[in-house]
Amino acid sequence: QVQLVESGGGLVQPGGSLRLSCAASGSIFRFNVMGWYRQAPGKERELVAVIGSGGSTDYSDSVKGRFTISRDNAKMYLQMNSLKPEDTAVYYCMGTSPALGAYWGQGTQVTVSS
Repeated sequence: QVQLVESGGGLVQPGGSLRLSCAASGSIFRFNVMGWYRQAPGKERELVAVIGSGGSTDYSDSVKGRFTISRDNAKMYLQMNSLKPEDTAVYYCMGTSPALGAYWGQGTQVTVSS
């Protein structure tokens, strides 16, 4: 059973920064593609950023230039800078591969407020 566990969420003031981490049971490189999604109250879950096994990345327009996705041998990360109140949401880690299918973490709350 594969498990993804997020950490690093919290309360931050507008303009501040947070770094989210996603740890996987077993090797994180079993996943061809990994990504971060978020869901704000009353809204649908939306893609924030994705990273391929070769390191290619893509971002939603709303976070380009502010967020950076990365991964190493152990974890995937989301560095979030210049945070805005509209970034408030539960952030989910996702990993997928043809062999494993798609897995999700339980989510971590990010609140941007003064």
